[in-house]
Amino acid sequence: MLGIKQTYGIPIRTVIAMEQLTTERNWAGNYSYKAPATVFPHSVQELREAVADAEKIRALGSRHSFNDIADTPGILASLEGLDPAISINEQDMTVTVSGGIRYGTLASELHRRGFALHNLASLPHISVAGAVATATHGSGDRNGNLATAVAGLELVTADGSLLTVHRGDADFAGMVVGLGALGIVTRLTLDIEPSYEVSQSVFENLDWNLVLENFDDVTSAAYSVSLFTDWSGPTIGQAWLKRRTVDAGQPGVESGFFGGKAAAEARHPLPGVPGTSCTQQLGVAGPWSDRLAHFRMEFNPSKGEELQSEYLIPREHAADALHTMRRLSGVVKPLLLVGEIRTVAADNLWLSPNYGRDGIGLHFTWRQDQPAVEAVLPVLEAELAPFAARPHWGKLFEGDAAAVGPLYPRFGDFKALAERLDPAGKFRNSFVDRKVFGS
Repeated sequence: MLGIKQTYGIPIRTVIAMEQLTTERNWAGNYSYKAPATVFPHSVQELREAVADAEKIRALGSRHSFNDIADTPGILASLEGLDPAISINEQDMTVTVSGGIRYGTLASELHRRGFALHNLASLPHISVAGAVATATHGSGDRNGNLATAVAGLELVTADGSLLTVHRGDADFAGMVVGLGALGIVTRLTLDIEPSYEVSQSVFENLDWNLVLENFDDVTSAAYSVSLFTDWSGPTIGQAWLKRRTVDAGQPGVESGFFGGKAAAEARHPLPGVPGTSCTQQLGVAGPWSDRLAHFRMEFNPSKGEELQSEYLIPREHAADALHTMRRLSGVVKPLLLVGEIRTVAADNLWLSPNYGRDGIGLHFTWRQDQPAVEAVLPVLEAELAPFAARPHWGKLFEGDAAAVGPLYPRFGDFKALAERLDPAGKFRNSFVDRKVFGS
């Protein structure tokens, strides 16, 4: 029988490595975790024991959230020590991995073996389980967020038992984007497809009026399109077009794009920052694993010292929402490093910001001035409220459960599911209480 050790009033079996969290922070440095300790299980069995013993516990991913979604007054459980065990099923065209694996690691191995995912987020550094739990996404009119690739998942529930569910099972659509409130996801099975190549081109200074008049043509011009802007002036700073191709020698897109000109060298989304940390551009075709993300795995992601917010808006409100943001440029620009506009396809996942609707994402990369950003968010959310804007769960937003809940038709069903799987609230924390349960 394993020994039990009391740490900060929490019984943890001594077989699991433990560290005190005294200065643990998220990657951007704006949030310090309040959990007194973290455990690093090396097997699912060790994790099950830790969950069974704890009064409060949450999974800690790659620390790329900007709020307290991952924190807990109990202990944090890191999945970094679990065997990634990448297992490909060629007949079903799926891959099963540990929840703690990072997309960059998975993408590299999948490409090496001749397979691919349908999309990647901007950063390949994020963990699969964390990205799925918060409905993190890439871009593309026909591309669902990363959680839509989930065909099955395994999680440790409150009593330490294992629960495995698959697409089509009851409540599966409510469990994928789970916010960490249902249990700790240990393994995920994802849809895959044959590997493909992508060429990425950047265009600068697009005409805002042309983009607004031809928005559907702009976003459908490539497999994945991102527009970078500070919302002011007559032009959009950059457009990043990622095109799928089967011919590595295929030339890039035409020299002009809705008033914009092709960049002559690699660009970074942030003005004045060298493009060396970004994925290959200039229309040079290469593996999807090295093009779909904006940033290279071997570099520190983006700027680091920043804050982020994002709101997902129904596609039919795109033009009105973009006009609203241009009108608000004087409010947001003083705090903004850069904004990004992306598109995401609809899905059926209960807490996905694209549940039941195609959408556009309005992303804000803020300067690291949290009090000033938090003062702007209520203004921004009030202006976007007529468009039923749903916030990204892992980024900064003001709205509580009373504001967010009515935006999701299955919100009540998710709360009931969480109460059924975790009746004592072992996985609940301040974020889940405020944003989901309204307490």
